[in-house]
Amino acid sequence: MRSILMLLALLVALPVEAAPDWQEKLAAAMADPARPDDHRARDANRLPRETLAFFQFDDELRVLELFPGTGWYTRLLAPVLAEKGKLYAALSTNRLARAQPDAPALASVEILDVSAELEPTDRDGIYHLGALSFWVEDLDLVLTFRNVHNLDAEGRANLNEAVFEALRPGGLYGVIDHTRRHMEPDAPANRRRADPVQVIAETLAAGFEFVGYSDLHYRPVDGLNLEVGEQGVTGRTDRFTLLFRKPEA
Repeated sequence: MRSILMLLALLVALPVEAAPDWQEKLAAAMADPARPDDHRARDANRLPRETLAFFQFDDELRVLELFPGTGWYTRLLAPVLAEKGKLYAALSTNRLARAQPDAPALASVEILDVSAELEPTDRDGIYHLGALSFWVEDLDLVLTFRNVHNLDAEGRANLNEAVFEALRPGGLYGVIDHTRRHMEPDAPANRRRADPVQVIAETLAAGFEFVGYSDLHYRPVDGLNLEVGEQGVTGRTDRFTLLFRKPEA
């Protein structure tokens, strides 16, 4: 009994490691009363704290978010980076630009004026992205969430090349997308899914190093056979989570 009590006393005396400063800021951003309810409802599924930790995020980084959409991640990243870091957004930023004047959480975001052609292809929902530049350099981290599937092969290559040029040596590139079976032929059901093996191969071909894979967004309930918007799987899709690095000079 005495030894047990001594062990308990030792455990109590051990210092509790505080959460990183950026995680406290993220928690505050997630709890912001002005945050839309539909954004808040997705927290448990999207796991922003765990996801950003895997991507080696910190509040002092210069970060670029691609295809921000309605700004689900943007509204979390911007307040965290506002004081010590910097958040840029690029590509399909129209909705973000419209929301920015009325959303204090988005005030610090710099929307990049990227002259890039995004043109429909003969496949429904798949677009060709022309050659482009983000006109920023030495970024620490570039992130894209569920967007790679929207581009054709040449568009993905152009995007990877532009990301590579924008990152500093050693900079990181985080990619999340809906999982598609490896080498599965194109079909309406997999239109908004991406083959993770193909994504890795294409990103390595652009000059990146593969850092790692996380199963944070592994969802065994997803049989990978339904279109991601269908009722049986929407909000519960399996998503691959990949991290790449631009090699050190």
